[in-house]
Amino acid sequence: MMQLEDLDKSELIRIIRMYAKNWLAHDGCWFLAAEKRHGLEEAIQIDKEGWKRFTVVEANRIMKEFNIAKNSGLEGLEQALQLRLYASINIQEIKRLSFNKLILIMKTCRVQSARERKNLPLFPCKEVGIEEYSGFAETIDPRIKTKVIACPPDSMERDFHCGWEFTIPDINE
Repeated sequence: MMQLEDLDKSELIRIIRMYAKNWLAHDGCWFLAAEKRHGLEEAIQIDKEGWKRFTVVEANRIMKEFNIAKNSGLEGLEQALQLRLYASINIQEIKRLSFNKLILIMKTCRVQSARERKNLPLFPCKEVGIEEYSGFAETIDPRIKTKVIACPPDSMERDFHCGWEFTIPDINE
C-alpha cells in the first residue's frame, strides 16, 4: 500500500496537483448541479455562502500548518496566498507594491481557461471572489482591506483573469 511518507518529491508534487484539480472539479460539479436546480443567480448566492465559510477554514489551516501568525499583515497574507490549493494549479503573480499594498494577479485560472477552451462565456465570479479573497485576507489579519482590480464579468481587455489589491490602510511606511 502506498503511503504519502514513501513518495519522493516529484510524486508528492504530482499528487498535490491532482488533489487540487480534484477539489476544483468537485467545486465545479457542485456549482453546475446548484445552477441546474436553482438557476445561475441563486447558485452564485449559495456559492458565496460556501466560500464565506471555506476561505476562513483554508486560511486558518494554512496559518496553523505553516506557523503564520494571526495579524501578520501583508507578509503573512503573501505567504498564505502561495499555499492555497489554487496556487498549485493556477498561474498567479504576487507583487508587493509598497509597505502597505500587495497585488495578486491570477494570470491563468483553470476554471476560466476550461470555459475558454469550450467556447463558453467566462464564469461571472466577481461576487464570489470578493467574498473569498476578502474573507481569506481578513482571517490572516482583520486590518487587511481587499479591492477587486478586475474579475469576470468585467471586460477581458487585459492579460489576466482576475486581480486583487490588498492594503492595510492604517499602517505608515
